[in-house]
Amino acid sequence: MQDGRAPRIKNRAPAAVQVTAEQLLRDAQERQESQFRAPKQRVEDLEELHEYRGRKREEFEKRIRQTRGSIKEWLQYANWEASQSEFARSRSVFERALDVDPRSVQLWLNYTEMELKGRNMQHARNLFDRAVTLLPRVDQIWYKYVYLEELLQNVPGARQVFERWMQWEPDDKAWQAYIKLEHRYNELDRASAIYERWVAIRPEPRVWVKWGKFEEERGRLDKAREVFQTALEFFGDDEEQVEKAQAVFSAFAKMETRLKEYERARVIYKFALSRLSRSKSAALYAAFTKFEKQHGTRAALENTVLGKRRIQYEDELSQDGRNYDVWFDYSRLEEGALRDLREEGAPADEEEKAIARVREIYERAVGQVPPGSEKRHWRRYIFLWLNYALFEEIEVKDYPRARQIYQTAISLVPHKVFTFAKLWILYARFELRRLDLVTARKILGTAIGMCPKEALFKGYIQLMFDLREFDAFDPSNSPAWIKYAELETQLEDFARTRAIFELGVAQVQLSMPELLWKAYVDFETEEGDREKARALYERLIALSGHVKVWISYALFEAEPIAVPRAERDEDEDEEVPMVEGDADKARQVFQRGYNDLKSKGLKSERVALLEVWKTFEEKNGSEDDAAKVQAMFPIVSRKRRVDEETGQAVEEWDMVFADDERESNPTTFKFLQMAHAYAQAKRAGGTAILPVLSGFTAATSASAQPADDDATSDVASSHGGEE
Repeated sequence: MQDGRAPRIKNRAPAAVQVTAEQLLRDAQERQESQFRAPKQRVEDLEELHEYRGRKREEFEKRIRQTRGSIKEWLQYANWEASQSEFARSRSVFERALDVDPRSVQLWLNYTEMELKGRNMQHARNLFDRAVTLLPRVDQIWYKYVYLEELLQNVPGARQVFERWMQWEPDDKAWQAYIKLEHRYNELDRASAIYERWVAIRPEPRVWVKWGKFEEERGRLDKAREVFQTALEFFGDDEEQVEKAQAVFSAFAKMETRLKEYERARVIYKFALSRLSRSKSAALYAAFTKFEKQHGTRAALENTVLGKRRIQYEDELSQDGRNYDVWFDYSRLEEGALRDLREEGAPADEEEKAIARVREIYERAVGQVPPGSEKRHWRRYIFLWLNYALFEEIEVKDYPRARQIYQTAISLVPHKVFTFAKLWILYARFELRRLDLVTARKILGTAIGMCPKEALFKGYIQLMFDLREFDAFDPSNSPAWIKYAELETQLEDFARTRAIFELGVAQVQLSMPELLWKAYVDFETEEGDREKARALYERLIALSGHVKVWISYALFEAEPIAVPRAERDEDEDEEVPMVEGDADKARQVFQRGYNDLKSKGLKSERVALLEVWKTFEEKNGSEDDAAKVQAMFPIVSRKRRVDEETGQAVEEWDMVFADDERESNPTTFKFLQMAHAYAQAKRAGGTAILPVLSGFTAATSASAQPADDDATSDVASSHGGEE
């Protein structure tokens, strides 16, 4: 405790008697001492009353002398005198207070309230007159002054007070109060004159609208129109002033709508909208749209909605000019408007204006060139050019302009960095539609020369196929040969198709030859000629001998194919009969492939072939066949050798096939057989050594963990990974 630390509590057990928070608060309340209250004093006669008043006055005077600037003390003194019905003394106190602070609004209001409570109306008038003369910008005093005169039924006096007030040009609420006074006493002409003075002092749109509505409500429609027309003349035709006067236009049009003068209202709306930019007239467009929905024709309504959508798109583009999705929507909107005009049989000048609007949108859109030279930024942008060109070609039929658009787009794209095959192909097809085949070929030739892209080759080939011209294409392009052969197949010239395939596979340099060989084999398979397809596989094996070729060849022998085309019925609706495959020939192919890969020393390829062979046997063969293939799987052998450079022991893993070991090292093969047999016996819980296996069948139990780590340290299964 001496060092200021809190005492250490050793006993943390709860107390026997628990005290609640409610009990603590109750005890605190009961122990509070009673507050001192002054004794009540009763006045029995006049002498005591005079003594009481004198004592209170002395107290007030003392407090005033101490805090002369405190209005609160003055008010308490004056109100106390008034409560004693000593109005003269109360006035004297208020006057003394006004000498201290003549601009205190609270002091003036309490002074007048005291006079009103004492029913001294003339004194109150005089006070209000003095107050508004001294404080003409305090609206509260004016309101109370007017209220007093109207309460006394002195309407001319109230009007006179308002006139004095209006000379100070107060805020709108004061003018509204003056107008309401005249309206209460049905002095509508006077109210109209007040409105006129009001707009002369404060010519704002809301004041004009209030005046026009007032004249409409009193039934003077000509006067209401005159008010609105005067307002429009006052604001003029300047865009900034028209934007400011939108409320006037809207109120004027709504009044004409209420009077069922729909044409007048429509003219007013169109007049305002024609002088306002689309981005600044959203509210007015919304009112116009609502008007057209209620009272307009279908065409007028569509035009209104069109204008509203234009405003929306302009707002979005003002925020992000490279938002190409908005440009697409905007251009489609204008193109749709053009088509609607043509369907309605609009005059030629309106159609020309619509075409000019569409062109303007496209010109603005293509002007938003993407920054940088990354193709992902250009993908959406280039379609603006394509749509623009198609619009000029299809809708307007301005072919020179469409050609110019294509040329400008091509010159804009940085072809050394990237290109767009669709742009070149559409340009070439455009020239083809103009019956200019030479130019179309030059365009695609230029494209291939500048940026040899696969899509350009395919597009060029497809174009030539469509024209039935096959005199020029890259002989090393496998897809081109395939397309060429497909064309002949569609023409049912199968001999020519085979000749094309033979020419293709005979090429020395060929890109992706496997595609062409596969297409050739698929063609012969569809024709139902298994012998020719088998011959193709034999040729391909002689060329490459790849494991995938062997697998495809074996599966081909096992799968059913259609009967030869000569044996099929001419009815296309009937299902083509199939010829079943030969599983034995497939096994022979698998065995040939295995032997071939074995002779080449390709171990991983042999495993891949065995996997497919095993799946094939499980599906089409017996359990013995599957077990036979399983016995051909290798094991993973761990070998140790000493690195000559480092002198450290290095472990290496190798796949050991049973037939390889049997042929190359019979002694080691016998030892591995016994090791696997022993490992299998240990896993089975037995102790006897099993008879010698025909192959590495002990390695088939790949999922089991070896019981004796020493016995299996150098042998593992190729299916179970490292054990």
